[in-house]
Amino acid sequence: MASTIPDPQPGTGTARETPPPQPPSGRAGRVEAHGIDHIPDHERHGRPRQLFSVWAAANVNYLSLVTGGALILMGLTLWQALAVIVTGNLFWLLTGLLSISGPAAGAPSEVITRAMYGVRGNRVNNAVVGWLISVCYFALNLAAAATAAFALVEMAGITANTGVKVAVVMVVAALTLAIGVYGHAMIMKLYLPITLALTAAFAVVAVGVFRHTDFSYVPAEPLTGTDLWAVLAAGVTLIASGPLSYTTSADFSRYLPRTAPARSVVGWTFLGGFLPGAAVCSLGALAATVVDMTDPQAGLRQLLPDWFGPLLLLALVLGTIAINALTAYSAGLALQAVGIRIRRSLSVLADGTAAVALTLYGLLASDFLDTVSNVLQLTVVLLGPALAVYATDIVLRRNRYDVPALMDETPGGPFWYTAGVNPAGALALAGGVTVSALCVNTLYTGPIARALGGVDLALPAGLVTAALLYTLLTRGKWRAPTA
Repeated sequence: MASTIPDPQPGTGTARETPPPQPPSGRAGRVEAHGIDHIPDHERHGRPRQLFSVWAAANVNYLSLVTGGALILMGLTLWQALAVIVTGNLFWLLTGLLSISGPAAGAPSEVITRAMYGVRGNRVNNAVVGWLISVCYFALNLAAAATAAFALVEMAGITANTGVKVAVVMVVAALTLAIGVYGHAMIMKLYLPITLALTAAFAVVAVGVFRHTDFSYVPAEPLTGTDLWAVLAAGVTLIASGPLSYTTSADFSRYLPRTAPARSVVGWTFLGGFLPGAAVCSLGALAATVVDMTDPQAGLRQLLPDWFGPLLLLALVLGTIAINALTAYSAGLALQAVGIRIRRSLSVLADGTAAVALTLYGLLASDFLDTVSNVLQLTVVLLGPALAVYATDIVLRRNRYDVPALMDETPGGPFWYTAGVNPAGALALAGGVTVSALCVNTLYTGPIARALGGVDLALPAGLVTAALLYTLLTRGKWRAPTA
């Protein structure tokens, strides 16, 4: 039985564990009833191409500008930075691969991963990889939106003191959580117009940036040898942390019919993440060749017409609200999957409360840019191996998942394994995280990274180790059951 309490709907009275059949839940004006429970066939709808706007709206955002500009600040030439941006955004292919499990199972990623870790093991996985990291990303993105909103408030003649900053964070969080609370149908309805609005705004930014870009930019002291490789590896990790953070991409594809072509689901997810992700990160890098991107808002305003300043800030806030609504939505499902019996709408609000607290700390008590860089690089230690285990499981099962088995949390159920834990998934994840931690060079330097002169191989090492271990273990003693 799924650990969730469906939200009550108009005319249905008190919430029940198994609501009666109803028309497809595609109405954006009502709170989504489903949480981590299975989506029945009669409520499946939509086409894979709708996934494009979901991911596109989430990737035209302030954080992408910050990370793109950071590559130049790290000492790369323009063309090295652009190569890193393209390489890092190619990891959206893995996000797309994970998405195909949604239509196959009719369940969110937070439930599908029971097949990899077991019922109890998956609760721990959701608590750390699902909920905790999602809340951290929510806080980082909320801080990014808030900094743009602070500047907007200053333009209106209001001093952004501590009290005003707290109020701004609360307003932006409220708008974000409203989308997350209403849920899937609201996301699908809003994200196409959001994508179009953000594309128009960033087209103006692109024109201004291209007019001033120094396409032959080379830093005063170009990096060479080990130093260059260390920065290139760190840059790819920084950019790839975006797509890697969406180990929950099935959350947004699970309403598609089970007959939805897997190739289309992968393709539209990839394009929706890759194209805007690469474009906006590139704008940040291009702008950094002529202005100081340690303060992206001030830097970009030097390249754009004065009248566009407020519109740019509004676009930055809107884009970050879009990405954070997805994060809040998945974090709410993760909280349910931990085993807490709470309605999805209330779990989203609980996540938002925790994220707001972290955001206020990040804005008022620490350096934002350093926090962004360090946290994004460090989360790859967990996210890379977790994504590798999930992707490998999809390949080994040929994307066939037994829905009744996934929903069975009782001891002795098909995915109970040993004391509620699948040793194959647990060992593969632990092995991948351990190897990745030995190779990381961010808040601390692992022994392997130190031996390599600071080159951070945490991302490829963690991915490969976890995938190989899971493949070997599931083909041996602990072969996982398939549908």
